[in-house]
Amino acid sequence: MQSQIQTPTEQKSQRPLVAIIGGGVSGAGVAYHLLKLAGEDAPDIVVFEPRPMLGRGLAYDTADPAHRINVPAAKMSLQPDDVEEFQRWIEANNAVRDDPEAARENGQLFPRRRVFGDYVGSLLQPFLKSGAIGHRRATVTGIHRRGNGWAILDDKGGLTEADIVAIATSHPPPVAPGRLAAILGEHPRFIADTTKSGALEVVRPHDRVLVIGNGLTAADVIASLARNGHEGPVTAISRRGLRSRGHAAVPQEAFGDFISEPALSAIALLRLIRQTIRQATEQGQSWHAVIDQVRGQGHDLWRSLPVVERRRIVRHLRPYWDVHRFRIAPQVEEVLDAAIEAGRLEILAASVADAKAEGEAIHITLQPRHAREKLERTFDAVLVTTGPAHGGILQTQPWLGELAREGYLALDPTGLGLACSERSEALGPEGTVISSLLISGPLARGTFGELMGLPQITEHTVFVAREIAEKLKAVSAG
Repeated sequence: MQSQIQTPTEQKSQRPLVAIIGGGVSGAGVAYHLLKLAGEDAPDIVVFEPRPMLGRGLAYDTADPAHRINVPAAKMSLQPDDVEEFQRWIEANNAVRDDPEAARENGQLFPRRRVFGDYVGSLLQPFLKSGAIGHRRATVTGIHRRGNGWAILDDKGGLTEADIVAIATSHPPPVAPGRLAAILGEHPRFIADTTKSGALEVVRPHDRVLVIGNGLTAADVIASLARNGHEGPVTAISRRGLRSRGHAAVPQEAFGDFISEPALSAIALLRLIRQTIRQATEQGQSWHAVIDQVRGQGHDLWRSLPVVERRRIVRHLRPYWDVHRFRIAPQVEEVLDAAIEAGRLEILAASVADAKAEGEAIHITLQPRHAREKLERTFDAVLVTTGPAHGGILQTQPWLGELAREGYLALDPTGLGLACSERSEALGPEGTVISSLLISGPLARGTFGELMGLPQITEHTVFVAREIAEKLKAVSAG
């Protein structure tokens, strides 16, 4: 198929075209590494991303100064084989000169999240200037099979014909409990998606706030409220009342071995992790080092587990994994600790049993996890921070649902994203491999396991880029 974006002035190219949908780290990384791998044989590359800059995506586009990377800068990079590149870039560009809180006493850097987006964008800039990567500032509205390739429609009226498509879209937004959304949907301070720009501006300084969720998003929201001058009480709830943990006091090497004799069930894996933590403690290391090893060996570990055991982990162990794996930045941890100590932040293991709006007051009935008696509370604002609703990904964008109905996409059986092969190729509802449609980033984690952290995401972008390069080479050879 000849590649093209149909506009009145553009010439057709004889080279194949790879279309990447989503210009965050997952999409930008695939484009960047594909160019490096393909060299002179590089295809035309078009990245669909409505934001003005590639590389930011949802995670690194935030301008909120309270939002920080939750991994030390020395462990973040777009280059899996050069993990300190981001830190060197920060030093070379004096990128935290206006952020004295970025550096910690132990020497680690936790800059604002937007800084990482600047870094990724800087790596792509030369390719954008040369035209090696095309940035289509548009939202995809439809994708249809056309011959051996794909026809992509966008909201700017464009029609792009591509030979290979990589889906690297953002996390789906959180989903508020249905009954709660129905009752409070019209309330001015019911915020169902806190990731939207300016969402927290409606919260007043002394409002009584209920935060539904206790993970990284909740921590960011509470830190943002504090920076905005909020002084009212905050109650954060989740089913288990687990709060995201912080980082180890000092850097540690990963500890343990989870792949030489991999666990074949959820309970066996849990026992092995606990046993390894005890061994690490005896050697003067903390649980952080063990979880880091599980994370680093996550792909091989996940592959060894039957699907039924993967489902069991998602259903029963995922909340415990999340709070240990997704650690909050020290600056955010300090804000939460101070709020708890001052009595302004309460963390409960509870769920919403009922809700009623009376004027601007929101009356909430909470059901504590370990008590029969319900709690009656009144709030001025309710914020949903339950994290991405990956199980509903096909409903978040019309073209995803359309591809599923046409037999080109399906949910992963674990409910963690889109079904794909070990080569990251999309799988249809019957398990049919769609070889020219690939999944990049967290939406592929049902197959690849740990794909939420930056190191694993960048490794996966290289993997997907290599798969695309090999497919193009096979086509040209044939």
